[in-house]
Amino acid sequence: MGLIDAFKRWQLAKKGLSSGKKRRVQNEASVSGSLDRSIWVRFSLYLTFCVSAAVIVMRALAVGEEGAVPLSGSLFAFCLAVSAVTVIELNHTKITERNGRVVLLLGGILAQLALIRGMHWVEASNHLPEEVGFLLTPFVLAPMLHAVLLGGPAGVFSAVYVSLLGTLLVQDDGKTLFMAVSLLSGLVAALTLRRTRRRVQLLRAGFYSGLMAFMLSALFGVVNLGAGTMDDWRMIGQAAAAALGMGIGTALLVSGFLPVLEGMFQLTTDISWLELSDLNHRLLKRMQLEAPGTFHHSLVVASLSESAAEAVGANAALCRVCAYFHDVGKLSKPEYFIENQGDGVENPHDSLTPTMSALIIVAHVKDGVDLALKHRLNPRVINVIREHHGDSLVSYFYRKAQEQKRDEIEKVEKKLENPEDLPKIDQKNFRYPGPRPRSRESGIISLADAIESASRTLKKPTPAKIRALVEDLVEKRICDGQLDDCELTMKDLAVVKSQFCKTLRSMLHSRIDYPKDEKGAKSDAGRGSDAERREKRKKSNKTQQLPPPHEVTKAKKVAPVAKAES
Repeated sequence: MGLIDAFKRWQLAKKGLSSGKKRRVQNEASVSGSLDRSIWVRFSLYLTFCVSAAVIVMRALAVGEEGAVPLSGSLFAFCLAVSAVTVIELNHTKITERNGRVVLLLGGILAQLALIRGMHWVEASNHLPEEVGFLLTPFVLAPMLHAVLLGGPAGVFSAVYVSLLGTLLVQDDGKTLFMAVSLLSGLVAALTLRRTRRRVQLLRAGFYSGLMAFMLSALFGVVNLGAGTMDDWRMIGQAAAAALGMGIGTALLVSGFLPVLEGMFQLTTDISWLELSDLNHRLLKRMQLEAPGTFHHSLVVASLSESAAEAVGANAALCRVCAYFHDVGKLSKPEYFIENQGDGVENPHDSLTPTMSALIIVAHVKDGVDLALKHRLNPRVINVIREHHGDSLVSYFYRKAQEQKRDEIEKVEKKLENPEDLPKIDQKNFRYPGPRPRSRESGIISLADAIESASRTLKKPTPAKIRALVEDLVEKRICDGQLDDCELTMKDLAVVKSQFCKTLRSMLHSRIDYPKDEKGAKSDAGRGSDAERREKRKKSNKTQQLPPPHEVTKAKKVAPVAKAES
């Protein structure tokens, strides 16, 4: 098939109907994609998690203190694990969309349970002091990891179930303390990392969680703050160092593993989005030089979409990055887009038919996907490039084609042309290929793109004109069905419209005309160096000298005559 396709492209290129180039297509592995979304695979993961949790607890109780019943403890752990997967299935639909995220969530909990069990073994084998050994337990590893990669709710879920299952791994006299420290420290870490935009936030979360663990240990009497001997103070210092060191060390470990886990599970954190927003990317540098109008348009769309995303709780960092790249396809033919056409430059569309012009305009979406794949942009950026126009109509050239057809019909009625020469106008030829926006961020960028372009046509923009423009464009998109597949509600759209109006008012504000001060301008123009001022002073003195005496007497004689004549 590849050879046949290449031959067909060669034939079309020979006739002048094709460039002969093949656009890149995003690889969609059907097998891995189906496994990633298979409900049977997901329930297999749930069963594996429940059995693994029960086995970890049973092995811990089997080597624990006498009187412990491994079977009952493991059965209780199995029931807790079943409740955990039920909560995931009912309340965390974003995670269950892809089985890879389920693996990350449940695998992180199991990994922390194994680390807790391992730290207990290290504490017992090395005869560490009780205070230090307890505070060296990694209470917040899974909550921190899940809060950054999967969001704050996943971090809270992880903190709760790590605490419940981890309590079964410790001795009876330490269960209450472990539950309190693990739960509250994990909640502090998860809530601190709800919106993680900088890596320093990880260190802050580690410090806060370590401080919480130390304070709770002191509150429960594990660390005696009321002692007065040097040994007691030394023990307090060791306990504080263990708590804070474990918290900060966990943060450093999570920070180091983030890039690896993002690549493995195809996730992108806000930290990575902000790193991708660097304007020194090769495509953006090309856009600055080859399509400066498109580059400026992209910057404005980024500001509009970012402010709207923040207002409705969408991913603002993702919106900014995707807005930067959404029109990179215009780099293939920048001169065919009005924002890149300078004053006095002939519009290339004037020599083309409306159908051909529409094809060139529509092609920038596929060209953008091709460039994005070539430069290995993030898959979510590629999705926005593909979706930001949906299957909307290129209305300008569609109306132009209809006008030309009406003119041709008039000529046919006057028998100036043959009826068979009438052009056939198919609306499909004037629509983008789609798909429609399928995420909140993609829908916001689609609206911001249309509104920014239309706002350029406003003459003397006022708040009322801006509001009417935004309302009209959003209503047209809704009526055309462009927002049917994204998750923006009518309440979200009301907030988005309000935010668009607010941002546009700040961008399109008018300025007053400052009157020119002629006297000040003259005085400023007369300023110069000392030598120039001395030269001007000499010239003015020469012009102001009195006339010679004979000229004065002559003037006196002429004056009476003039008076008499008058």
